[in-house]
Amino acid sequence: MDSIKNIFRFGRGPSSSHTMAPMRAARIFLEKNKDNLAGGEGSFRFEVELYGSLAATGKGHMTDVAILDVLQPVAPTDISWYPETNLPLHPNGMIFKLYASDGVLLSSWRAYSIGGGALADDAWDERRTVELYDMDRISEIQKWCNRTGYSYWEYVGKFEDSDIWDYLNEAWKRMQEAVERGINTEGVLPGGLGLRRKAGDYYIKAIGYNNAVRGRGLVYAYALAVSEENACGGEIVTAPTCGSSGVLPAVLYHLKQSRSFPDSKILHALATAGLFGNVVRVNASVSGAAVGCQGEVGVACAMAAAASSQLFGGTVSQIEYAAEMGLEHHLGLTCDPVGGLVQIPCIERNAFAAARALDANTYSNFSDGRHRVSFDQVVDVMQQTGNDLPSLYKETSQGGLAKKLF
Repeated sequence: MDSIKNIFRFGRGPSSSHTMAPMRAARIFLEKNKDNLAGGEGSFRFEVELYGSLAATGKGHMTDVAILDVLQPVAPTDISWYPETNLPLHPNGMIFKLYASDGVLLSSWRAYSIGGGALADDAWDERRTVELYDMDRISEIQKWCNRTGYSYWEYVGKFEDSDIWDYLNEAWKRMQEAVERGINTEGVLPGGLGLRRKAGDYYIKAIGYNNAVRGRGLVYAYALAVSEENACGGEIVTAPTCGSSGVLPAVLYHLKQSRSFPDSKILHALATAGLFGNVVRVNASVSGAAVGCQGEVGVACAMAAAASSQLFGGTVSQIEYAAEMGLEHHLGLTCDPVGGLVQIPCIERNAFAAARALDANTYSNFSDGRHRVSFDQVVDVMQQTGNDLPSLYKETSQGGLAKKLF
């Protein structure tokens, strides 16, 4: 299992798989062809073919804009869309081609956006490039924690490079900035659905209440803030994806504001959240195009539940139980973005998942941590459920709410 840094990627929305990863792939293709391109400015052209989910919802996710921003300054670039065709390894397939001025094909690369901004091709999977950890199942890690007396975040610290805490500190800084920008920004979201930003309104209404209602309203506001920033192409941190980037920041920001947890504790909670998210990313998927929204918002809820349970002093068993509930109760959640935009139902789902993460923490901390269904079992079931879901409900905008409302 590789670094949890790959769960927390920094970049612009609205989609880690449809925006961030295709942009990264375009840059990699340029680098692969630097010798071909040397000294021949203006005598080349690019062709990019997008397949499956990338083609079906790519325009709403600004996939073409992300690719053209990289390639167009170098040479003329044409993009073709094939939504009805999936390449062999993943629904988010793309083929990059470089042609000389006489039409001779100089280079071709078939790549896949496999979720959370990660890439793969026919011989390489970014998730397996570097094996930092000696275990990649929570059940194994939990046994290690029980045997040694350490917690999940200390397991992370044992295997990550020494700069992990600086990296997580930067992630936390950017998460807070996204919350605060979103709270203080008004207007209509781009894309043509006519949705107004709600985070600021929810925040104002929430502070007018007392106690539990106030707290829940603020969590909604914080999640909406980050999700709306993402929908506008703003700077966010994947957790584990752009489309689910509002859940974990909302929970942590709320707990810092309401309970005065120090940043050092928040960073440890981020490490734990990243560990649980990474286990899902490696053993199943966090790609909506592969497993539906259960792999995005469901995993985000599990991460936030684990983080909050740790902050409240949960045992390793209670933390695992909180994460298990966060994922289990999102099983089967479809990904059917209206108009191919990361707005309906994505933004609202972030708010509800943040609230559910806090509920999972409360429920688990009432227990002794013992339960029948393990987190690893739910991860396996989520993968199988995703395999069984028709493509209509996996980020193609061809079924569900997307078909009903657009």
